[in-house]
Amino acid sequence: MLDIKMIRKAPEEVAKKLKSKVPDAEISPILDLDVLIREKKTRVEQLKASRNAASDAIGQLKRKGENADALMAEVSQHSDEIHALDRDLTDLEAKYTDLIARLPNLPMDDVKVALDPKENVEVKSWGKKPEFGFAFKNHVELNEKLKLFDFERGAKLTGSGWPIYCGNGARLEWALLNYMIDFHVKDGWQQIMPPIAVKREGLYSAGQLPKFENQQYKIAEEEHPLYLIPTAEVALNGMHLDEIIPEESLPLRYIAYTPCFRREAGAAGSTERGLIRMHQFNKVEMFAFSTPEDSPKLFEEMVGRAERILEGLELHYRSMLLVTGDMSFASSRTIDVEVWLPGQNRYYEVSSISNCTDYQSRRGQIRYRKKGEKPELVHTLNGSGLATSRLLVAILENNQQPDGSVIIPKALRPYLGGLERLT
Repeated sequence: MLDIKMIRKAPEEVAKKLKSKVPDAEISPILDLDVLIREKKTRVEQLKASRNAASDAIGQLKRKGENADALMAEVSQHSDEIHALDRDLTDLEAKYTDLIARLPNLPMDDVKVALDPKENVEVKSWGKKPEFGFAFKNHVELNEKLKLFDFERGAKLTGSGWPIYCGNGARLEWALLNYMIDFHVKDGWQQIMPPIAVKREGLYSAGQLPKFENQQYKIAEEEHPLYLIPTAEVALNGMHLDEIIPEESLPLRYIAYTPCFRREAGAAGSTERGLIRMHQFNKVEMFAFSTPEDSPKLFEEMVGRAERILEGLELHYRSMLLVTGDMSFASSRTIDVEVWLPGQNRYYEVSSISNCTDYQSRRGQIRYRKKGEKPELVHTLNGSGLATSRLLVAILENNQQPDGSVIIPKALRPYLGGLERLT
């Protein structure tokens, strides 16, 4: 959530930055409500002061045995007006909170202003696209003989976009997850196993609500409604809601494996069949809490971690600094790490690393305290470390052989009992 003090101070600058992400973003209604709410609050305080003064005067008159009817009528009138104003304020503040919660985070000053993702800036490339001396296949075609996934039976169970992993497909997925978890844990990142269903407050704090309500899977239980997490970011951010973290504990570096759920599963068509976009997918998530001063270097650290995982798997990738219009709702700066998928003839994002500054922590009141000073908001950062479904596609398509078999990256073989090739 944006700081209303910042919006009041520089409304034109804030409006310009907002429109660079969301062209139809408006702050005028929020500022109008802000003025009205403050005016009504001032009036309430004035009325309460008058009521208190009148109440004191009534007490003095009664002690003297004098008539206090006029003052008592005045107190009653003030109380009625206060109650009416309080009702108005409840409605106005609810509307104000909803509107400001729908504004995205502001992009950092050095982020390129553009709405078209084609203008994203390449900041790094590693490895080369594979060259095939044969007619290569996409992962769906490879799967016809390898039998790693069952899309038809998954659809029978749950619907389109919910595949079943079978045999070596399940083993390879699990190998990837363990490889990535080990990669992070050995460097001191704390592994977390959070619930995959969270309260509304967790999604709100992470910036998923109210704007993206229709993209969530909701458990419709009246007494205890919950949401399936779209990413472990939601759960990891929510762990510290309404907490004050000692400065000496920062930065907090967490990783978590979870399944992730999203209602929108992408466009139809041959290029996005199979594992490219699904309603349920697996991901190892990096999440960090930091002081504002340390968040830029922590951001670079997290980008480097995603890149090194791909290098360990010997997969060609590029890292792209996103333009303003392509960044996520809560992000102030984002780099997407994209792996090359030959079967799709394009790059696909397998990690999106974002610095959300104090946007999420303001929503969740997550703060830290320097010795002897007032609490300040932390910065939050998140990034896939990594998402496995497209990673699995990359391994299959980049490492395929003329006979339809697939060479397994050396880094994964210890997790597969030494298996070197899928046949």
